Amino acid sequence: MTPFPRILFVADAGPRVGGGHVMRSLTLARALEDAGATCAFVAPPAAAALLDAFGAGVARIETGADTPAALVEAAANATGTYDAVVIDHYGLSAPDHRAIAAGRPALVIDDLADRPLAADLVLDSGPARAAADYDGLVPAQVELLLGPNHAPVRPAFAALRREALARRAGAPPVRRILVSLGLTDVGGITAQVVDLILPRLKKNGAGQTVLDVVLGSGAPSLPRLRALAARDPRLVLHIDSQDMPRLTLEADLAVGAGGSSTWERCVLALPTLLLVLAANQGEASQALARADAVLTLDVADPDFEAAFAAQLSRLLGDPSLRDRLSAASAAVCDGRGAARVAAHFLEVIARKRAG
Repeated sequence: MTPFPRILFVADAGPRVGGGHVMRSLTLARALEDAGATCAFVAPPAAAALLDAFGAGVARIETGADTPAALVEAAANATGTYDAVVIDHYGLSAPDHRAIAAGRPALVIDDLADRPLAADLVLDSGPARAAADYDGLVPAQVELLLGPNHAPVRPAFAALRREALARRAGAPPVRRILVSLGLTDVGGITAQVVDLILPRLKKNGAGQTVLDVVLGSGAPSLPRLRALAARDPRLVLHIDSQDMPRLTLEADLAVGAGGSSTWERCVLALPTLLLVLAANQGEASQALARADAVLTLDVADPDFEAAFAAQLSRLLGDPSLRDRLSAASAAVCDGRGAARVAAHFLEVIARKRAG
């Protein structure tokens, strides 16, 4: 009997890039483990808190590697005991991928199509991504897994999809707003957004609306938001929450970051004001806006605060807009991407073993 493969994940994390790489890699690792593989992580020290909170039971290789070069070295040193690798790090390119994989089957998770990649599979879940975008960046034999239906989303979201679609029908009043701008809260954006939301609620007849605010235990906004929550019962903090599927289901509206959590909200048809927090989020966010699946704003725009207030007021006051966004977002993906990608990668590993 062929033993199940051992797969090494190399994922980035930090104050600048956030925790999305680790979170989606964990989701894919769970899908691979459900199919029989064993997985382990090597990542920068900044990933430790995320792995502690969300990666219970997933093995990790401790390393102090805090630069891309040091991470490549640590991963390359560990690869000898693994059968395949998954790399989710925008700061690494083809030479690094080859150094880590050392001829083993490799899957690279990407969103940018902006540098040479070396892998057997490339996963890019961007809604506007086309195979031609990777011309000249990958070898001819590379298989591309493109589009949101390949996005690694935890199965718990797909399990709630039918209930969510029924709940969204008819665009119910906004009683709960989910604010989810990344566990690492890059630049303290969460507190800034909460400060913009609270005054708008009363002005739009939603003064009793609850804000479910999700962030990590190390988020820079946390001290201010804790003090604010102590005075304002509408503000409910969820720190390192393990129940994002339920929070997403119960929300009537979201203010969310343009990263991997986008697909979670789409699976559950949640009308969303999508905030672009980094340049690499812009292309996918604009594609979703063109599909009428979200409203989107870039936090770097000079008039961001005024535009945010205007768009939030639109969403609060226009049930037909919320209904339209909900229907279009539900059509974006079904939430079963992690299992699809895991099955495909295991097939690649089996073929290379047989060959």
